[in-house]
Amino acid sequence: MHIDLLMTPTGTSELFFRDKNVVVIDVLRASTSIITALNNGAREVIPVASVENAVKVSGSLFGDVVLRCGEREGKIIPGFNLGNSPFEYTPDAVAKKSLIFTSTNGSLAMVKAKFARRIVVAAFINISTVVNYLMKLNEDFVIVCAGKEHNFCIEDVVCGGMVIDMLKKNEIEITQTDASQAAQILYKSFKRSLHKMLRNSDHGKYLISIGFEKDLKVCAEVDSIEVLPILDKGVVKLMKDEVALQEKSA
Repeated sequence: MHIDLLMTPTGTSELFFRDKNVVVIDVLRASTSIITALNNGAREVIPVASVENAVKVSGSLFGDVVLRCGEREGKIIPGFNLGNSPFEYTPDAVAKKSLIFTSTNGSLAMVKAKFARRIVVAAFINISTVVNYLMKLNEDFVIVCAGKEHNFCIEDVVCGGMVIDMLKKNEIEITQTDASQAAQILYKSFKRSLHKMLRNSDHGKYLISIGFEKDLKVCAEVDSIEVLPILDKGVVKLMKDEVALQEKSA
């Protein structure tokens, strides 16, 4: 298994992802919110690159079962139903609904990887589920860190490094690029206090400044949710066996 890692998707062609297996990570907060939404019963999440696309796509679907969701500069977009805080994606808010989702970084990374063979959405909150899936898949993959406004952000790279470290601890034979090795080293430096790392990150400090401090604790909760969102044909859904399990327990 060969593991590559992009510290940001900026400058990478969409065609680079053709036929690759991709893990997209945006810890603060798109990945965390999407995972939470699907775990709480959302039918699907449709990531789009712009506010204009969100309005266009939502207008073509049934109004009462569609929510416009997302943020710009960390805050809910005017006229949208939900922002980008995982606390907003409650069962009452999202169950059985389609979510049109646009964010400053995460949705852009997902849209850019649209030609991939498989796209998995990962964060700290579902990391073991992602790692178990990658172990079963046993194929090469690329970790795509969403970054922050085209720049490196530490939390996504640390999360990617954690994926790699967990695979190696399971004695999976892998080869790594320099970037994926660097991510693993970075994870080892911060693994004892992920919440503190988030609080001290550039984006974490910004979220605290605009009133979202409580989101950081949720985003740092390792394995709090056991679902695997898969992006296929422009739509993020849970794997079918997970959907069946949720319906059975409902």
